[in-house]
Amino acid sequence: MSWRSVAHILGLYRVYEYLLEQEVKRGDIPKHVAFILDGNRRWARVRRFPPWFGHRHGAEKAEEVLDWCYDLGVKTVTLFVLSTENLKKRSEEEIREIFKVLEEKLVKLRDSGEIEKRKVHVRFIGDKSLLPSSVREKIEDIERKSSVYSERFLNIAIAYGGRWEIVEAVRRLVKDVKTGKLDEDEISEEVFARYLLTGDQPHPDPDLVIRTSGEERISNFLLWQIAYSELVFLDVYWPDFRKIDLLRAIRIYQSRHRRFGG
Repeated sequence: MSWRSVAHILGLYRVYEYLLEQEVKRGDIPKHVAFILDGNRRWARVRRFPPWFGHRHGAEKAEEVLDWCYDLGVKTVTLFVLSTENLKKRSEEEIREIFKVLEEKLVKLRDSGEIEKRKVHVRFIGDKSLLPSSVREKIEDIERKSSVYSERFLNIAIAYGGRWEIVEAVRRLVKDVKTGKLDEDEISEEVFARYLLTGDQPHPDPDLVIRTSGEERISNFLLWQIAYSELVFLDVYWPDFRKIDLLRAIRIYQSRHRRFGG
């Protein structure tokens, strides 16, 4: 294929992306979009790279996707980065490399000025006791630094599991009942939801959940919060995720009639 042909195809792609974006912007933009970032290891494997090479490219893709979401007007983004199952099943070498990439990206997030520019309140959800102390320190710095903002919210799920989150919420609720802060008769779905890790945010439940890599399952992610979310599964590895993939997913969301169980 000649360079002229390639340039022509790229030009058509940009036109299509522009038209698709204009169409999406005329519709209802989801307030909260959650991503299951799947396919990093397989992306690396088909290219004969070590698995952490995929994680690095996946982390860079996440930075791009955040910009796309914010520019579209999405108020809350949740990224499922690392599950508790990942920590148990991956090799020590791979986990070490993942934490290395994670620390680099945490430093960049803290120091790049993007938090201030976008006015993003960043929260890390998961069992932080499972993380290295150096990672926890950077997480605490970012959460403290971003706590003054409320224009946008970014939840980063690390060492996270949906069942674990629900159990922890039950423990906190029971403690409040025992100490008299909460009466047993006051417990409802709405009250319980406030004990979850996104419970105090303006848009705690995702409107749209996007999973990449072609897998069609939830994998223990935000089990309570996604009860009425629209789910879109895409047959593309996370590092290859394009803006048109995001736009198509939002267009699918816009085409659905949300019944919320009714």
